Amino acid sequence: MMNIERYNKIFLDLFEAEESELNEAFNFGVAPNWDSLAHMELIAQLEDEFDIMLDTEDITHFGGYENGKKILSKYGIEI
Repeated sequence: MMNIERYNKIFLDLFEAEESELNEAFNFGVAPNWDSLAHMELIAQLEDEFDIMLDTEDITHFGGYENGKKILSKYGIEI
């Protein structure tokens, strides 16, 4: 499975979203079900899936689907 598929699967499963919804508008507080608890679950799932540990600043700024791709690239995960 490619990284984009792994990344998308987490969003699709956690937020019960459709793949067509995953775009620059899919953000914390705007996307259905993306609240602070879901945010922490998202971070935990991403860390497990990609075997990384995000630092606090990146967790705080991981506020959107597209921005998340940029953050993961800092850890060598190309989406």
